Amino acid sequence: MRRPTRSPGVLLAVLAAALALPALALAPPQPAHAQPEPAPSTPKLSHSATELTLKVPRSRTAPGYALHLTKAQLSLRTTRSGAPLLSTAAGDTGALRFRTAGAWQHATQVTGWSWKKGVLTVTAATTAPGATVRAQVTPAADRYRLDWQVTGVVPERLGLAYDLKSAGHWYGHGEAQTPNGGPGTDQPWPLDSGQVVHPAFGPASYYMIDPFWYTSTATGLRVDTGHVMDVAINQGKDGLGRFDIESADPYRATVFVESTPLDVYRDYVGVVGKPAKSDATYRQYAEPVWNSWAQFYTHVDQAKLLDYAQDLHDHGITGHALQLDDKWESDYGNMTFDPKAYPDPKAMSREIHDLGFDFGLWVTLWINLDSDQYRYAADHGYLLADAANPAVPCKVTWWNGTAGIVDLGNPDAKAWYEGRLKSLMDTYGVDGLKFDTRFFDERCAPHAGHQPTDYQRLGAQLADRYDLQGVGIRVHWSGAAHQAGFVTRQVDKGTGFDSLRASVTQNLAISTIGYPFVTTDMIGGSSGRPAPTKQVLVRWAQSAALMPLMYSSTSPVDTIDVTTGRKVVYDAETTALYREAIARHARLAPYIWDQVQHTLKTGDPIMRPLFFDFPKDRAAYTITDEWMLGPTVLAAPQLTDAPARPVHLPPGRWYDTTHHRTVPGNQTITAYPTPLNTTPIFVKLNTKDTEKALRALR
Repeated sequence: MRRPTRSPGVLLAVLAAALALPALALAPPQPAHAQPEPAPSTPKLSHSATELTLKVPRSRTAPGYALHLTKAQLSLRTTRSGAPLLSTAAGDTGALRFRTAGAWQHATQVTGWSWKKGVLTVTAATTAPGATVRAQVTPAADRYRLDWQVTGVVPERLGLAYDLKSAGHWYGHGEAQTPNGGPGTDQPWPLDSGQVVHPAFGPASYYMIDPFWYTSTATGLRVDTGHVMDVAINQGKDGLGRFDIESADPYRATVFVESTPLDVYRDYVGVVGKPAKSDATYRQYAEPVWNSWAQFYTHVDQAKLLDYAQDLHDHGITGHALQLDDKWESDYGNMTFDPKAYPDPKAMSREIHDLGFDFGLWVTLWINLDSDQYRYAADHGYLLADAANPAVPCKVTWWNGTAGIVDLGNPDAKAWYEGRLKSLMDTYGVDGLKFDTRFFDERCAPHAGHQPTDYQRLGAQLADRYDLQGVGIRVHWSGAAHQAGFVTRQVDKGTGFDSLRASVTQNLAISTIGYPFVTTDMIGGSSGRPAPTKQVLVRWAQSAALMPLMYSSTSPVDTIDVTTGRKVVYDAETTALYREAIARHARLAPYIWDQVQHTLKTGDPIMRPLFFDFPKDRAAYTITDEWMLGPTVLAAPQLTDAPARPVHLPPGRWYDTTHHRTVPGNQTITAYPTPLNTTPIFVKLNTKDTEKALRALR
């Protein structure tokens, strides 16, 4: 290997060191709270014939709030200075809801309450005979904890339901399943502007998701669970947010109440942890990685890969690494090259290195049943066991067949797998890896002493030993995932403008649930769709150039249309504009690297919605095609085939890098011309980063 691997304990050591560091913040200073900060005076409870009211006074770092619990039918309403912030659903939906015997029930009249040692305990009758809800509310300066459970029956699910409009707009979640093709071609932003229907929202999901949502009224919801959830936001345009857990365990949630959405985000990061390091190097931020997937899919071999690399090199299209994706193995899980397709993989690796690229391989922990390694792994107990019958290996169907999964909870299995990886990398000069698929499946049983959620941590620890070459890994839902600092690549997108737009809003969603080192799916898309048009490919490259990292596959020189098998040759302008986008990103690299260092201190996202920096700008809350790259660069690339686009500028003075002029903010330019060679980018003047950004973009 050209790069040394990391030692096994480095992830935990780095995380431990990072947790000891103070969390810094952008102006105005706001420390991330590992624990709730006490208010200068204690919360107070008052009650009337109709409601219980908890009032939490304003503190130095929190705005204060009131929580109102109605007595006639238990519901919760959060206000700040009398203004509504967040309300649970009313009526037949029920705020605190549960399913038993296949039917949904909910809490009704409050039957008792007590206020002791800073905890409000409430009991309520329910629509289910013999069932009672018992809820506890623990207030703190900038949040309250809500813990509740059902007694008298054993529920199948517990859930909270909110009136979406009560909190303005909703964000967070991560990659969202939607009726309109999400997350591949649709990612509503805000979430309530579309519909999210995500019935298998859980820690083993392939999607990058976290049980955290936040709102334009500066409230946030974190559900503390290791179970699968059923999340529905505005399903059927019903105006509700439903957050259900498939378990009878007590429902534990935290509701944040802050002054701005950025403050809510910082509170959340204070709970789950910020990155302790960046998984990617400076070069990996500065140059794209090239991956074979969208260029060839599984129709790849040694000759095609080398021709691909040579074309990129000859046309001056730079990159730090070239990765051979699926399919290079003789059988999935063998970790041996297919001898027919790859007659001399050592020579292939040398040629790729000679062209200036590092060499990477796609790998997985899934071993197909027809692999010669499957029987060995099964006989030695190296595979996850079946949840229904732990005496046999768990068999899971995926896009390449039926497989068993290496059990990272078994130290012997992990050592066996890593030994095979090391041998593969040493033999063929492999510099880095692209880990794909998942580390666990709900149909499997975790190893003795482990929980399903542990496999996110185990996967993070495994991957952290290797160079992931700027494509990162898809781990989530755990402190280890947040703190490891991996690059996050999106789920496969289509190849149309709809997927390009989804890639933007999806990055905004992922980066604001605590995964700040984001990249889109491969520039131009993938997902087995027809090759992208010239316009989509160029606009995607221009957009990605204004994100933290660039992840490339479809060559702007030529590619293969997977739907027809025919070659698609792009013109010279396509190549020139793609090359220009790469050069712009390289010039921005010093500025981006500064933002990486800032994120390591604060946890703040690098790519973020305008309202994080301009919370009083109401128009910013529904903008889907602009973002801030750090505090100084406003990106507004064209994401359609239109000749012009509106550009909203928040308050301040801005430098238009296309027309070399200073323009005032707090306005919307209604028709900014966007010929194919133009990307609207604005630099905020009078920040500490202004000069560095101007040097890169003028």
